[in-house]
Amino acid sequence: MRIFEPHVHMSFRTTDDYQAMEAAGVSVVLEPSSWLGQPRMHVGSFEDHFASLLGWERYRASQFGISHLCALALNPREANNGRVAQGVVELLPRYLPKEGVVAVGMVGFEDLSTDEEHYFVRQIELARVNELPLLVHTPLRDKKRATERSLAILREHRFPEEWVLIEDASEETLPLVLATRCWAGCLLGASTGMGEERVASAIRRHGPNRILVSSAADWSASDPLQVPKLADRMRAQGLAEDVVQMLLWGNPIAFFAQSGKLDPVEHGEAALLGQRGGHAGTLVRAPSPQIR
Repeated sequence: MRIFEPHVHMSFRTTDDYQAMEAAGVSVVLEPSSWLGQPRMHVGSFEDHFASLLGWERYRASQFGISHLCALALNPREANNGRVAQGVVELLPRYLPKEGVVAVGMVGFEDLSTDEEHYFVRQIELARVNELPLLVHTPLRDKKRATERSLAILREHRFPEEWVLIEDASEETLPLVLATRCWAGCLLGASTGMGEERVASAIRRHGPNRILVSSAADWSASDPLQVPKLADRMRAQGLAEDVVQMLLWGNPIAFFAQSGKLDPVEHGEAALLGQRGGHAGTLVRAPSPQIR
């Protein structure tokens, strides 16, 4: 089977990880722009990060037959950083129209601060203007309250719910998300996510509709092979193959195809619009020139 990993930070992973993921069936990855582990000091460091996701990282993935997509945003944690927040939001309109950017994210809440809400709303409008789906983070602390507030803000601003992925869902918040037209993201990562057993149980309880699962592997102790491992766990628990395929391939294709930059029909449902030629039969091109 083919696997679309919809949330993984490959910039922090090794080439061995790419090789292992390709061998396990991963053929498309989505990398949201991310926090680096400490506060950024300059807006320019965001610009370098965005350019790397659109150029070098796409090329690096292509060497292993993997299509690399990205989502760009001012992340919730750094929405509280007055040194950079306004400048990053002003920078985003230059990057969001670029090929390979299929969503705005991650946005949302970390501490439920007024600054986080301000920049959440600003980036909802950027997603609307650029006609891109929106990836919404929910924190470990106050997850239910943050989820409820996020859903309320989206309704207040009349952003299309079907274009929203509420990430980091838990057993408590998953029903809240699925009661709307939003999509729910379940993270498998051991430090912050639900893990394979809990996600498999959630799928048995709620079904696979409008659910995406990911490893969210990054610079921390994490496993970029957790999505293929989940597939094995679900099969062992008796879930039908079409359910596994829908969850790990069909759902992320359907969600990110709403960007208009992912063709759900051409080339086995995974072709990226506007790309030519490519590596090992994929449609991944060489890195784009530096964006200015």
